Amino acid sequence: MLTFYTNPMSRGRIARWMLEETGAPYETIVLDYGTTMKSPDYLAINPMGKVPAIVHDGRVVTEGAAICAYLAMAFPEADLMAKDIAAFFRWLFFAAGPLEQAIVNTSFGWQPGTPQEAGRTGYGSLEAVTHALTRHLEANDYVADGRFTAADVYVGAQVGWGLRFKTIPANDTLQAYWDRIEVRPAHRAASAKDDALMQPRT
Repeated sequence: MLTFYTNPMSRGRIARWMLEETGAPYETIVLDYGTTMKSPDYLAINPMGKVPAIVHDGRVVTEGAAICAYLAMAFPEADLMAKDIAAFFRWLFFAAGPLEQAIVNTSFGWQPGTPQEAGRTGYGSLEAVTHALTRHLEANDYVADGRFTAADVYVGAQVGWGLRFKTIPANDTLQAYWDRIEVRPAHRAASAKDDALMQPRT
C-alpha cells in the first residue's frame, strides 16, 4: 500500500515524478492549503502540515529529497539507485540544501552582503552553487553512474523549475541537462496528472 499526499501546485510534483519513475501503483490524496493540509488527520502524518508526504506500508516519508531516495531503495527493480552512492547522495542533498536555499533566499530579495554572511548561509551565493552544479554536469550527463537515477529527479526538478521561472542563472549546460531528462515518459505522465488536477473543478 502506497499513499501519496500532494497538491498540484507544490513540491509534490517532484514526488509524483519519482513515483511514476518507479512504476509502482499508488493512491493519490489531494490536500488543500489551509484546510485539509492542516487537518488533525493529516497533521498526524506530517506535523508540518505541508506536502508532499507518502505512506508506504505504514511508514511515513516527507521531504522531496528523502522521498526520492526512499523510493529508489524501496523499489530496486526500477533501477533508480546509483551504484556511485557518494555522487548520488552528494548532489541529491546539494540540491535539497544549498541550491534550494540559495534560490529561495534570492527570490525573496535577500543575498549575503558580506563574506561573513556568505559563510554563515552555508551556500555562499546563488552564483556559487549554480557554478558548482554546472561544473559537475559539464563532466557528467547525469548526476551519478552516467545514467538517470532518482537523484536526477530531484536535481532535475530544481533545474527545470529554475530555468522556467528564471530563478537560477541559465547556461547551456543546465539547459542541456534539463532537455535530456524532461522528455522522460514518467516526467511527462506525472506532469499530465498534476496539470489535470489544476483544471477548474465542476
